Amino acid sequence: MMWRIYDITYSEDVMNLKVHGPGADIDTLCVGPRHATRDEDFFGELHKMLFEMPEVSEMHPVPDAHVPVMNFKFNGISIDLLYANLSLWVIPEDLDISQEAILQNVDEQSVRSLNGCRVTDQILRLVPNIQNFRTTLRCMKLWAKRRGIYSNVAGFLGGVNWALLVARICQLFPNALPNMLVSRFFRVYTQWRWPNPVMLCVIEKGSLGYQVWDPRWNPKDKLHLMPIITPAYPCMNSSYNVSSSTLCVMTEEFQRGDQICEAMEANKADWDTLFEFYPFFEAYKNYLQIDISADNADDLRNWKGWVKSRLRQLTLKIERHTYGMLQCHPNPDEFSDKSRPLHCSYFMGLHRKQGVPVSEGEQFDIRLTVEEFKHSVNLYTLWKPRMDISVSHVKRHNIPAFVFPGGVRPNRPSKVTWKSKLRTSGHDDRKRKQAEDSVDDFTNSKPFSSLPPSSRAVHEDGNPVSIASSCSVKCDDKEVNSMSEQKSEKPDFNSSGENPSGDRETNGSEKCNSQSNPETVVAAEPVFSQKENSSSTLIYSNEGLEELEPAELTAPLLSVNPAPVPQRKPLIRLNFTSLGKAADKSS
Repeated sequence: MMWRIYDITYSEDVMNLKVHGPGADIDTLCVGPRHATRDEDFFGELHKMLFEMPEVSEMHPVPDAHVPVMNFKFNGISIDLLYANLSLWVIPEDLDISQEAILQNVDEQSVRSLNGCRVTDQILRLVPNIQNFRTTLRCMKLWAKRRGIYSNVAGFLGGVNWALLVARICQLFPNALPNMLVSRFFRVYTQWRWPNPVMLCVIEKGSLGYQVWDPRWNPKDKLHLMPIITPAYPCMNSSYNVSSSTLCVMTEEFQRGDQICEAMEANKADWDTLFEFYPFFEAYKNYLQIDISADNADDLRNWKGWVKSRLRQLTLKIERHTYGMLQCHPNPDEFSDKSRPLHCSYFMGLHRKQGVPVSEGEQFDIRLTVEEFKHSVNLYTLWKPRMDISVSHVKRHNIPAFVFPGGVRPNRPSKVTWKSKLRTSGHDDRKRKQAEDSVDDFTNSKPFSSLPPSSRAVHEDGNPVSIASSCSVKCDDKEVNSMSEQKSEKPDFNSSGENPSGDRETNGSEKCNSQSNPETVVAAEPVFSQKENSSSTLIYSNEGLEELEPAELTAPLLSVNPAPVPQRKPLIRLNFTSLGKAADKSS
């Protein structure tokens, strides 16, 4: 069997953009002929070969992911290996994956894997100045990581998403230098009216019949809160993971960046202010702590990857079960206590939605929400008895010390932040004050066993999940109950699972500080207009940007003629022979 690693490029979620930094992983695309299957050959034979190589460690295949991937380390360098099964008998040396014909008779998983390279190649073709684009993207990625919003898995944005957002700014301001592009980035996306989509070019339906993003005909596309559309066919929404809570967090960060850029123009701020680390453990009064543990390092790595991929579902469930009035701010990072091996923790900040009126005595119970989340997590197909998860509440002053640098809890904030500068200069930041005071105090609540039988029936068989204790979080005059337990039992595999597509029921297009009726559930639907002379070309409007330069904002989506991107050739070619497999087939 011959395996060809078609493209191998140092990057962070973005292939071939050359914006990698220290510690970047390698995103790799492996293409194979039609007779080399994904399950049997890629995740079977190739996985065994790599596993036996002494240079390979921490092997973690994820065949059931939206984009199937094999994660491992090669000589200590992290590699994400994707696979595309083409409908060719032989893979030619000069294969051009940018051509639409390469997608003919290809399954959906292969299309998603191929689109990683196809999208980045198309981005470089669509931006007017590649060097300015790369410099600006480096800046924005650093900023996003410092502010804790660089994570597609957590419901924020990943490398491809940030590249598309920056590329659109480069198109709108083709003659601007990187420092001006950064300023315009914040100004444009502060005023952007989501869920209007960000697109680098018009959406082409293509000739192969693959589904493209179109909220008029695809009901699921109407639920997307922050559409960022890929330019390569088939055009997809690359930011489908964004929730109402994470959209509000990013909107606030865009506003903060815009304010700082304006202050820098007046010499009242500097770049260090823009790149301040987000003080996550000082931002809220109450947090959810998700602790996971396993029996050995390999099990913990697999268990940790699975739980992290499901944390977004906890955010969506809390939003849904509280009608969007309680929101979560997930921290993308994991934290480990050196005194507790084979253990790690994730944290979520809790706050009441800004602008929601407080009703005295009204309670919001999320204990069953948390239990439903744990139940879905424990449906992990590779679950083992020592893989445990617990969810508990911690107040800000009880945050464990191991989350802080050096394991030392700071007595006071380490430095003056931009928010405190605004307050001392007379600008009252009422939005953040509401967020900090939204979750006031935790008190003991009725134990889980005292709930009515109908409330305790988490499983189809009616058996409740046993817990050790419970607690409630009080949002001003509202109480939100959460659970803290020592361990969770392995649920029955006959239980009904969750509905990922149905978890998002709130309207993410609402302003984050708007007054809203908690009983109102509205699906977000993009606003668009269609050219009369074209049946397949959509031109999306965004009327919230009238304060910007009108000539540049009304420019065509593609008005530049960039130099063609050089065609990539395979950088690594591996030849393997599986004698055992050949013998089995011959027999």
